[in-house]
Amino acid sequence: MQTYDVIVLGTGGVGSAALYHLANRGVRVLGLDRFPPGHDRGSSHGQTRIIRQAYFEHPDYVPLLRRAYELWADLEQRRGERLFYDVGLLEIGPPDGVVIKGVLESARLHNLEVDRLTPDDVASRFPGFQVPQGCEAVFERRAGYLLVEQCVLAHLDEAQKLGAELHTGETVLGWSADTHGVTATTATQTYSAARLVVTSGAWASQLLTDLGVRLLVLAKHLHWYDNDDVRYRQVRGCPTFFYELPEGYFYGFPHFDDWGVKIAEHSGGAVVNDPLHADRSVDAQDRSRVERFLATHLPGVSHRPTHHVVCFYTMSPDEHFIVDRHTQHNQVAFAAGLSGHGFKFTTVLGEVLADLVLTGQTPLPIDFLRCDRPALHRVEAIQ
Repeated sequence: MQTYDVIVLGTGGVGSAALYHLANRGVRVLGLDRFPPGHDRGSSHGQTRIIRQAYFEHPDYVPLLRRAYELWADLEQRRGERLFYDVGLLEIGPPDGVVIKGVLESARLHNLEVDRLTPDDVASRFPGFQVPQGCEAVFERRAGYLLVEQCVLAHLDEAQKLGAELHTGETVLGWSADTHGVTATTATQTYSAARLVVTSGAWASQLLTDLGVRLLVLAKHLHWYDNDDVRYRQVRGCPTFFYELPEGYFYGFPHFDDWGVKIAEHSGGAVVNDPLHADRSVDAQDRSRVERFLATHLPGVSHRPTHHVVCFYTMSPDEHFIVDRHTQHNQVAFAAGLSGHGFKFTTVLGEVLADLVLTGQTPLPIDFLRCDRPALHRVEAIQ
């Protein structure tokens, strides 16, 4: 049986970062994954992810984001490769809604630079975007997007340069822990280690069943459309964007390559019982909703589809991350339930997990993400 200091189960967004941070501390670490590096079967793929600091979901995320920004810059410098494009983020919604109010509150509490824009300001600075009646807009200059697959591959490559082992094509069947350490069993081998990190994304429910937390997996469709309108091109100053509307939340990215403009709905999503065999074909209703959004709010973008993929959101009961040590095994740390807004944090979550599994604590402020918070264990949350 092969033995390591730490085993990491799942090497997507968070797992690849954890593997890197552990290897960077001189730890003998093994990463295990069913799929190859940078694969398209989980949550960390689809070309791009938005990154932002004025966090409408909760202001407590902002200190973690500041550290994440530092770590993304460190990784870019180490690689000599650009991963983050600071094109800014335009957010539009009702003044008393979730997004605008949340952005302004995070900006106020953490002294972040956010511009408040009138509809005329939007028409002048970002032509092509329509602001619905009764809505306001904010623009976060330091926001933008990450190249998601390249980020995962960068973490994995740097981890291996530092001595980490990566075994792909091995399906993890389960793990166990006792006073002597942990074992992880795959379809072909059994590995042992002193400690374990679980970062299995949409498969977290299968590997963390004894936590008593219900995690719901949703299939999310990402769409790209051909574009001839220069107003939506990155080179002309088009930002990333996010709309809060009565019919749902929609977001997207500027046109910067042959695929055109990327659009997706953040709300909704079909429940997935088996992530391995989920339907990845185009959903006609989802596409229709996205195209209605385009017609009303980005009317210059064509409805000629160029590309489509499906990824997964793994939802916690309160839609906040769960990052902690295992309640029954102190030598096991995990991150789960990133609820569709976690990729931008993967650098810092990798660092947090390395802290937790090696020392049992972290200086980073994650108490609001602990597994014992009441919102995760209410009766209605786990039925």
